[in-house]
Amino acid sequence: MKKFVIIVAGGTGTRMNLSTPKQFLLLAGRPMLMYSLEAFFFADPHVNLIMTLPDAFIEAWKKLCSEHGFDRIYKIVSGGETRFHSVKNALEEIHDDGFVAIHDGARPLITCELIHRCFEEAVAHGNAVPGIPVHESVRMVKGEENWQEDRSNIRIIQTPQVFQVVQIKKAYELPYNPVFTDDASVLEQTGIKVHLVNGDPRNLKITRLLDLHYAEVLLQQGT
Repeated sequence: MKKFVIIVAGGTGTRMNLSTPKQFLLLAGRPMLMYSLEAFFFADPHVNLIMTLPDAFIEAWKKLCSEHGFDRIYKIVSGGETRFHSVKNALEEIHDDGFVAIHDGARPLITCELIHRCFEEAVAHGNAVPGIPVHESVRMVKGEENWQEDRSNIRIIQTPQVFQVVQIKKAYELPYNPVFTDDASVLEQTGIKVHLVNGDPRNLKITRLLDLHYAEVLLQQGT
């Protein structure tokens, strides 16, 4: 079975009001993106890895790799207008069947354990999408109305999401739709059922500077 990995890092930092992409920010002294890349190499040294980056920052990334002695082998693909388009660009570089994990570069604390679990579950069930339970009270909002929702029926979805290459490539032939917030939401539009697996609470997504500080604490504690 061939394994492929797509690290999605096509953002430009606009959400955090930064002049450089958030994936280039330092986490414990190293660019955050390097943690995601290395996790997949540690999980499987023979993995076929593709990473998306904004065209304007590819040379800056190569310079960072040189400065930090980061010499892993992977392919860089130009990011697109949205996450959907970035993933689509990367999928076009895969020409063999197998399974592909699609992971957000802004989740630097991904573990080998979760990577292995997602691939194993995908082989058994066709795909694997990690999720974690919600522990806070939640309410649904519609217009001026709101109501309590049973949190036991809700999961926070994470990456890596693992799919059969042929199925996810077919799904990404669909026209872009703003409801496509992740790869599972694209796949299910083709009628394929999404298989949920246990995620990892430590596998947080860095969307604010506060998240970056929290991730650094977790790294220092080794948790």
